[in-house]
Amino acid sequence: MHFHIVDAYQETDSLLHRTDARVKVMLAFVMILLIALTPMGAFGAYVGFFAIAMAGVVVARVDPLTVLKRSLVALPFAGAAVSLIFTMPGPSLGTVPLLGWSLSAAGVIRFASIVFKSFISVQFAVLMMLTTHFADVLWALSALHVPRVLVVIFSFMYRYLFVLADEALRLTRARDSRSAAIGGSPAAGRSIVFRAQTTGRMIGNLFLRSFDRSERVYQAMAARGYRGEIRQLDTPPLVLRDVAVGIIALLLGLGLTVASMLFR
Repeated sequence: MHFHIVDAYQETDSLLHRTDARVKVMLAFVMILLIALTPMGAFGAYVGFFAIAMAGVVVARVDPLTVLKRSLVALPFAGAAVSLIFTMPGPSLGTVPLLGWSLSAAGVIRFASIVFKSFISVQFAVLMMLTTHFADVLWALSALHVPRVLVVIFSFMYRYLFVLADEALRLTRARDSRSAAIGGSPAAGRSIVFRAQTTGRMIGNLFLRSFDRSERVYQAMAARGYRGEIRQLDTPPLVLRDVAVGIIALLLGLGLTVASMLFR
C-alpha cells in the first residue's frame, strides 16, 4: 500500500477521551440539533455554543487551530446561501457598486446566521472525531441502535477507502509513465481534450476494478461466516462520570437554545 488514511483521532489522556463513545456521539448529535433549532440572528447563543466547543477543546487538550481549520469545510456549503443577501425582503443596507443589487438587512442576518451555525456545528463533529477512534464511533452507533445497514456501510467505506485511493494512485502513475514527451518536441498528449479523455477512462477503469474487488471481498467474507453484521462485544454499562459529562453539556446547550427563543 502506498496510500494511508490518517485517522483524525489525537491521543491524549483527557477526560473527554476517556468518556464513553456513546455519550460523545449523542452529545455531538444533540448539540448540532440544538444549534439548528436556535433562531436566526441569535448571535449571543452562537457565541455560547462556540464557547462550549472551545471548552471541550481545552478539556480534551487538543490543538484548537486543528479544530478551527477542519471546521472551515462548512463554509463553502454555507456560502451557497449567499443569494439570501440580495433576495430576502426587508430594509436595504445599500447597493453593490456597478451591479446595482440591493443588500437586504434581513438577508445579511440570515446568511451570517447560517454561516455561524454551520461552522460551530462542524466544530462539535470535529471534536468528537479528534477524541474518539473511528472504530469506537461505529460501535457507539451500533449500540445506539442506528440501522445496521448504515453502520456496515460506514465501516466498509472507512476500511476500503484507502484501497480505492491506492488503486487510483497506481492508475495515475501508469498514465504519467505513458504520457512522456520526447525532449525538444512539442508537449504531446498534454492538451485539455487528451487529459479529459484519459481521466474519463481512468474513472471507468477504477469503477470496474472497484466493483470486481468488492465482489471478491464479499465472497471471501461470506466464505468465512459473514452474514451482514459486524460482531461486537457486549455493551458495557455507563459510569457516573460519563453520565455527568453528558448531562452538564446537554443542560448548557439546551439552556442556550431556550434562552435564545425566549429573548429573541
